[in-house]
Amino acid sequence: MRKRRREPQHPVIEKALEYIFILIGSALIAIAFNVFLLPNQIASGGVSGISTIFAATFGFEPAYVQWAFNIPLFIAGLIFLGMQFGVKTLIGTLFLPFIVFMTRNWEPWTNDALLGSICGGILVGGGLGIVFLGKASTGGTDLAAQIIHKYTHLSLGMCVALIDGLIVLSAAFVFDIEKGLYALISLYATGKTIDLVQIGFNRSKLALIITNREPEVRKAILHELDRGVTRLSGQGGYTDDARPILMCVVDQSEFTKLKQLVKLVDAKAFVIVTDASEVLGEGFKRV
Repeated sequence: MRKRRREPQHPVIEKALEYIFILIGSALIAIAFNVFLLPNQIASGGVSGISTIFAATFGFEPAYVQWAFNIPLFIAGLIFLGMQFGVKTLIGTLFLPFIVFMTRNWEPWTNDALLGSICGGILVGGGLGIVFLGKASTGGTDLAAQIIHKYTHLSLGMCVALIDGLIVLSAAFVFDIEKGLYALISLYATGKTIDLVQIGFNRSKLALIITNREPEVRKAILHELDRGVTRLSGQGGYTDDARPILMCVVDQSEFTKLKQLVKLVDAKAFVIVTDASEVLGEGFKRV
């Protein structure tokens, strides 16, 4: 018996959820911009960072600046990268500045730059993570990074880092070094939160078990823990003897029971445990 697999959703429902994710995620990013980042002059990369600098320097409305950059970048993406972005990225490209415009008169939630950078970075990361779950993006400088990546030998990550780095440096020049450092804190919080949204809070455990009582341990995991197990072939480095290795992935809540089962069957078993940040397949998240 295995953990029951969750049935896939209907394609129409799944597609509708993707669009809902894009709208919700874009709205969160826009709100974070207006209540945390813009009031504290934190330009943490991207087109939103550029609009923060333009707002402080020239007094331009941030939403207009974002549209002015996002729309040409989207068109450039279609020209240089093809039609791979589609309607969903266009929605994110247009909807985010729209919510920025609609919430432009909201009062700041904090006037502390450190709190603004951390909370703003977390909320932006949460919004971006939700947009990514919708299999889309909010366009902007990500498209510019992909274009640079295509026509240079630089990695995509390096292109994104270069663009965001230039924006943060510009913010440090326009405002001050301290604001530039706060922007780096916000970028870090954003990246970590994106990972958290995409991977989730529940970390699984991957266990490699080397035991002389392999059949008994395998049966205990299969029937008492109700988890799948894979038998790998190994060889002792000192004795050259064949050593079967059992590989098993369990939820964090099941890990203690796994240890108890192995100890009960073979107290001398050698067990290696590591975190598995994401597990796809039967009994876990569906692919």
